[in-house]
Amino acid sequence: MASIRERTQEFEDMTLSPHASRSAKTRGRARQESECDIRTPYQRDRDRILHSKSFRRLKGKTQVFLSPEGDHYRTRLSHTLEVAQISRTVARALRLNEDLVEAIALGHDLGHTPFGHAGEAVLARLNPGGFHHSVQSLRVVEALEYDGKGLNLTSEVRDGIRWHSKGLARLAEVRERVPKLTLEAEVVSLCDCVAYTNHDLDDAIRAGIVDAQAIPEEVMRVLGKTFSSRLNTLVHDIVESSQGGPAIRMSSTVEAGLEAQRAFLLEKMYRQTELLEASARAKWVLESLHRHYMEHPDAVPAEGPADTPLPQKVCDFIAGMTDHYALAQFDRRLMPHPWVEED
Repeated sequence: MASIRERTQEFEDMTLSPHASRSAKTRGRARQESECDIRTPYQRDRDRILHSKSFRRLKGKTQVFLSPEGDHYRTRLSHTLEVAQISRTVARALRLNEDLVEAIALGHDLGHTPFGHAGEAVLARLNPGGFHHSVQSLRVVEALEYDGKGLNLTSEVRDGIRWHSKGLARLAEVRERVPKLTLEAEVVSLCDCVAYTNHDLDDAIRAGIVDAQAIPEEVMRVLGKTFSSRLNTLVHDIVESSQGGPAIRMSSTVEAGLEAQRAFLLEKMYRQTELLEASARAKWVLESLHRHYMEHPDAVPAEGPADTPLPQKVCDFIAGMTDHYALAQFDRRLMPHPWVEED
């Protein structure tokens, strides 16, 4: 009698697009494992990511606004969930493997630093091997989680995490370099861009940094005048442009509208004075912590492979911090504290 997993895989064969990834045909894991009777390999990957410590820490990591006081600003966790939701909508419409899409989406930002891209810039400059959050996300699932053993994810999920990119131009470059990249990975890559450009704009309007009436006419005409209409336009366009094809695409008109929205955010939000000042302070905190841990290696937890060089250990430790934990460590280790006289 066929197991539940086997019946699920048979259903995949019957219902998915010819271009979709079949879990029964995965390229496998670095370490061979026995199959689960209930879950497919991609479902198991999704669950492993969801239950990981690094996934839980995403709730305390900044998206754009550093340690915001408001309850409704996005964090790295809410961004991840939005990417997963948008990606699953597209995958279902194109008859791609939703479980693979969800696993990649949930894992794509596990390696992000505290304080968003400000933290990434610091580690890229100070770590001898450089730093990029997608490479670190892969390192998290391969070498840092589960007491240094890693999550032992399938090749398709690892590739999707490593090569998630920003926009169609970057996706085209990745497609040339990584010929085995799945359509599911392409979906997450593009939906990541769709998610952050829309929710960053939504957060900027909420914060009063951007006036909704100042959004360029091209953006409103092509994508829509509200958050939901812009998101709806982008999702529909991806689905309609990618139907039956061997690649994930957008129409030239909608792509131009998306790029206009990104350019508007770059000019009016990401370079906004208050955000730049907050970013500079965050960089100073992480630079100070990096210097302290390099000088005090005993303060760095023993995580990952035992033979990891100190600079990489420090990089791993700082990259894994939440915003709050980084500030707490800065206060504990680098700020003067009152001397308490003993009785």
